[in-house]
Amino acid sequence: MQSFQVIMERAAERKRGAEALRKLLPPVPDGNALRAMPDDRLLAEMTKYIFSAGFVWKVIEAKWPGFEAAFDNFDVAYLNFAPDEYWHQLTSDTRIIRNGAKIMSVRTNAHFIRELAEQHGSAGAFLADWPAGDQIGLLDVLSKRGSRLGGLAGQYFLRSVGRDGFILNSDVLACLRTAGVPISGANPSKKELRLIQEAFNSWVAETGLPIAHLSRICGLSIDA
Repeated sequence: MQSFQVIMERAAERKRGAEALRKLLPPVPDGNALRAMPDDRLLAEMTKYIFSAGFVWKVIEAKWPGFEAAFDNFDVAYLNFAPDEYWHQLTSDTRIIRNGAKIMSVRTNAHFIRELAEQHGSAGAFLADWPAGDQIGLLDVLSKRGSRLGGLAGQYFLRSVGRDGFILNSDVLACLRTAGVPISGANPSKKELRLIQEAFNSWVAETGLPIAHLSRICGLSIDA
């Protein structure tokens, strides 16, 4: 597999130098901040990226105060006991995007976060304590126990709350293929995801950089 130094040099050349490249990297993941993050903020971030999937991000940003109000500031305890009528009324609430399936995902994810809090002290503690080199295992948990958290939505959610990990957009996948990771398409299989995880773990060992930085550099090194 290609050394990450080759990828980093290519990215720096494309972005006019190492310093310019450094300024494009996301914040260093902070496990302590994630561990302390309130459950309502985690549910809010989940919801933001679920509703953003297939939608214009600026529209979600502009309507976000309405989302906070409509979902009672994502109070997990309240949402776990909100009656069916509450959720039905949200499907006609103009403060939010009126997508019934996505609205109901908030209900499921509120249950999911409550379960994590009961089992691990808080959902943030669960996310922060998951093994660093096993993002694909964590994404599998999100996909199976949560709602609409598979694929990029789950990856962007984890990045947004400070969990170290990759985002497999088209540029990152192209970089991985160029580096020698055998990926066949835009939606990697379970076997391919394991190979991707192994590649990033290898690059962590080589560089000492967080996976979030490796992923970003990888995406900036190529134009898919």
